[in-house]
Amino acid sequence: MVAKTLKGLEDVLADELRTLGAENVEPGCRMVSFEGDLAMMYRANLCCRTALSILRPIYKFIASDPDTLYEMAKEYDWGSVLTLGKTFSIDTTSHSNEFTHSRFVTYRVKDAIVDWFKDRFGADKRPGVRLNDADVMLNVHIDGTRVTLSLNSSGESLHKRGWRVAQTDAPINEVLAAGIILKSGWRGDCPLIDPMCGSGTFLIEAALIAAGIKPGSFRESWPFTQWRDWDPELFDSVLNEGEAPREELPYKIYGSDISPKAVDIAERNILSAGVDEYINLRVRSIQQWEEAPAAGTPGVIITNPPYGERINPEDIEGLYRTLGTKLKKVFCGYHSWVISSNEDCLAHIGLTPSQREQLQNGGIDCELREYISFEGSKSEFRAAGGSIKTDRPSKSEKGKKFARKSDSEWTRDARDKGMGGKRGDKPAGGRRGLPKDNPLSEKYRPKTGGYARSEERRRKFKEETARDGERRSGFRDNRDSFRDRDRSRDNRDRENNTNEAEELLSRRRNIHALKSLGETPKMPSIPASEGPFMRTRRRWKRPDSEQ
Repeated sequence: MVAKTLKGLEDVLADELRTLGAENVEPGCRMVSFEGDLAMMYRANLCCRTALSILRPIYKFIASDPDTLYEMAKEYDWGSVLTLGKTFSIDTTSHSNEFTHSRFVTYRVKDAIVDWFKDRFGADKRPGVRLNDADVMLNVHIDGTRVTLSLNSSGESLHKRGWRVAQTDAPINEVLAAGIILKSGWRGDCPLIDPMCGSGTFLIEAALIAAGIKPGSFRESWPFTQWRDWDPELFDSVLNEGEAPREELPYKIYGSDISPKAVDIAERNILSAGVDEYINLRVRSIQQWEEAPAAGTPGVIITNPPYGERINPEDIEGLYRTLGTKLKKVFCGYHSWVISSNEDCLAHIGLTPSQREQLQNGGIDCELREYISFEGSKSEFRAAGGSIKTDRPSKSEKGKKFARKSDSEWTRDARDKGMGGKRGDKPAGGRRGLPKDNPLSEKYRPKTGGYARSEERRRKFKEETARDGERRSGFRDNRDSFRDRDRSRDNRDRENNTNEAEELLSRRRNIHALKSLGETPKMPSIPASEGPFMRTRRRWKRPDSEQ
């Protein structure tokens, strides 16, 4: 099966699936593939907080053009999936140079399915096509020439939990909110605060996580109830498996917003989800937070402030600046997670993030940052045992890392960089391609050219200096003869240096750069323009056998 998700949540979803009992879990790009039985499929739909849909592939083939796509799709036994009395819909995703129009792919697969039924039951016998709320939902995925047809067991996107009855402008996606909470490591073991809660998505998803409420328990219908292998008893057992939701949490979840309207919407959603006993909600601006709740117990802050795109406060930079001040002074010891697309505003928080992750919110590229607020300086924080993931290694640590390399590693690295490879290969870094403290640098230095001459000159210079020292220690020579000899040696070395420099220059000349010194052909000019440029939640019930 395949579980689809949002960018950046693949690893979180993979961990969820492994915890649920999935096998052969493999994260991919905005998806996670896994294996399991029918119960696993039901469980993934009911329990995964970061999945958008669960697909069950039924047919795979290769197609390089629309006609082949039609013929191959028509070969499948569609009677095993559909009947004449049912409706179906098709959703297509294509990443292919051969199939650039997803709607055209949808039409061709639809024609193949309809014609399959017509050929067997008559020209006027066929299942109906329905865009919304179809009995059977199919997914077509094309990657190059590889085509995969799947059954969508989820129907509507799983981020539509069923508890949302109202929303503010630009609410955060429920799947993304749950993913951020899971990334933070919060599981209800300390206070959680959202000081700019909007419609309450973070608050509700946090309450569902801490209380152990299945996110799919709000839904009233599923597409797989229309499948031939639908097992209602198995589904009910999966729905009721595990512990009952917790009646109380050790710590409250706190939410606030400057807008009374937003707080009213959040309250309605919280009541709809049935998690009001876990959440403390009030109208309050970020400036009005003067003390942290549950004093002495540092918690987690997770918030989604305005980006300045769909919601644009008057002083958005001041908002981020105030947020940074509160994180430092009021919420000292907290781990704070902020998601935003506005890098300039994030800079006004004035704190160094310990983690950064790239995510998407509503199609907008965003960055999730974690800030760890603490008293005193960074050095004092580290001395007390704290760590910030963005701390750079010291020079001594870098040296140790360098020295730990084995001979085979140095050889491999040199080969990867174009040095010490086949005979005649140029070093990628030129004369300075190898670091000075590389223990094998002599081995990989070129034996001819500038390096060889430099080494020879240094050797001769040392020998002559040694001989001069011996002469001076043995007898006192005439000062004038020493001056003459030194002067002639200096002239000789100057000539050698000049000749070597010219040869090095000739070796390193760029023929294209030399050509550019010539006359540049004139480019055709552009004539001047003559005119203007143109959803209450069904409460969990204890089974009759336990009552």
